[in-house]
Amino acid sequence: MKTLLIVHHTASPNLQAMFEAVRSGASTDDVEGVEVVARPALTANAVDVLEADGLILGTPVNIGYLSGALKHFFDQIYYPCLEATARRPFTAYLHGANDAGGALRALDAITTGLGWRAVRPPLVVTGEPAKADLEACWELGAITAAELGEAG
Repeated sequence: MKTLLIVHHTASPNLQAMFEAVRSGASTDDVEGVEVVARPALTANAVDVLEADGLILGTPVNIGYLSGALKHFFDQIYYPCLEATARRPFTAYLHGANDAGGALRALDAITTGLGWRAVRPPLVVTGEPAKADLEACWELGAITAAELGEAG
């Protein structure tokens, strides 16, 4: 069985709704052979990442950057996971009030440094998530889990 790790910093009702949609999609009964594990960014660690076959990262955009919690996660796992997780598939969802450009650049720089492989472009939602945004979150989770299950 493959493990899909969702590392998230869920600091608002909007992010909670997005996280729940992503987790629901990743856990759909239509996908077999994938266990979904969710960890808050402040408690996720290198062992979680080393045991995962793929990741979904969720974060607010704070002052144009990744949340401090997700940055802390990356600081904790970077060197322990650097070589062992090269080519690890991942994707992400971000929520902000307006511009997410700085957060996207930071996410790209960090995951490129880790050698991770983006399987889907990051999903960015600004403002209150609409029904279509939550459906896109569900699809992000479902498609990522399905691709991970097929890779087995």
